[in-house]
Amino acid sequence: MNLKNLKSLFINNGCDEIFVKSLAPNDNSKNQVYLGGSFDVLNILPISNIVTEKAGDWSRERFKASINVSWLTDEGNIHPAPKSQLILYPKYPEVRFSGFLAGCKNAPSNLMTQRLADRLLFLSVTKNGEVLGYVTDPNSILSKEFNNEPSLGTYGVFSVIELPRIANNRSVLLSELNRIHNMGWIDSKRLDSNKNILPCKSSNCGGYTLEAELGITPNGYSEPDFLGWEIKQFGVKKLENISSSVITLMTPEPTDGLYKTKGTEFFVRTYGYPDKLGRPDRMNFGGIHKTDQRHGTTNLELKIVGFDSASGKIRNSNGRIALVDTHNNEAASWSFASLLLHWNRKHDKACYVPSLSDTKGNRKYKYGNNVILGTGTDFQLFLKQMSEGNIYYDPGIKLENISTKPKIKKRSQFRIKCKFLTNLYKANELVDVST
Repeated sequence: MNLKNLKSLFINNGCDEIFVKSLAPNDNSKNQVYLGGSFDVLNILPISNIVTEKAGDWSRERFKASINVSWLTDEGNIHPAPKSQLILYPKYPEVRFSGFLAGCKNAPSNLMTQRLADRLLFLSVTKNGEVLGYVTDPNSILSKEFNNEPSLGTYGVFSVIELPRIANNRSVLLSELNRIHNMGWIDSKRLDSNKNILPCKSSNCGGYTLEAELGITPNGYSEPDFLGWEIKQFGVKKLENISSSVITLMTPEPTDGLYKTKGTEFFVRTYGYPDKLGRPDRMNFGGIHKTDQRHGTTNLELKIVGFDSASGKIRNSNGRIALVDTHNNEAASWSFASLLLHWNRKHDKACYVPSLSDTKGNRKYKYGNNVILGTGTDFQLFLKQMSEGNIYYDPGIKLENISTKPKIKKRSQFRIKCKFLTNLYKANELVDVST
């Protein structure tokens, strides 16, 4: 194996980047492989499930995340390692890679069971979210070629080799956004799963119309939208003034609390209120809920359980964001595990695009030339902003036909003002796509 052939194998399997770690003696199957002193690695390695392991001493608590890993052979064959997982220790924090040899017929056991310094671990992600791995010893041709490779990027503990297809992704995105900006007013539309153009008449069609222009079809999994970038549209009153605008970051349903155990209808009947516009036979649950503030209408208080805002660290792997009533019942809650699964991978590279809407007659949208690019995030940054009140819960849940056939519309939203976006990313840019 040489570097050219290894790059070709990754390219042929639909990979965009190769992440390379020089392994220390302790990086082996017995001690696990150290992948970094933060949860940043979740931005680049997709996980499919995450569970918590509770311990009496919080310092031993951890998350276990499933990850779809296979090993490449010199011949280009792929061999799944079905027991692979990432272990996330919130105390430090740090992430380790384990289980990567168990159940795999052609795993690199000879290299990954020993304490040999300077072995090289190559990891890359396919379009389907599979992580492909390859390991080589420090005296191989591949190691010598890699050590002479010029101008490598870095990401945490990894060196990064960009494969040809993604070298220009940022430029392609900005070029497309400039094209869309120059189109002026665009009729409201959306794409179905087969990329057929359909009319869009609801109030949230600004995002669908932009996605349709970019060729993004609806998907039910947490992967970035366009060439590795998550695209977020947000409405403004003036395209030249975006700092005060509000952006919806994500819309996860609660994972626990009375909302789950008793149902959404029970939740709205218990904590909601009659429609404020006087629409009959209807109850709503809405309003801005900020951390440690009891809401005047719902009488619920938003709490972050298991997070130390002073240090910015998760202190409890069973932690959660919870809405708590006056009797200390958790009306609804979102586990850190469920939110972490969604946040890092989908938001590591995000592009925020402002838009104007025209709802007179046929709905239309116009997209601004000044867009915000944020790169490098961490779920603990999200929790920090929530603890400071900059991110808040702003639902729009309604219960209609209460007395006959109750009908629920669910909409849970975590939102932020545009001016606080920079606190969620390690690098931020305001880019004029028209220049």
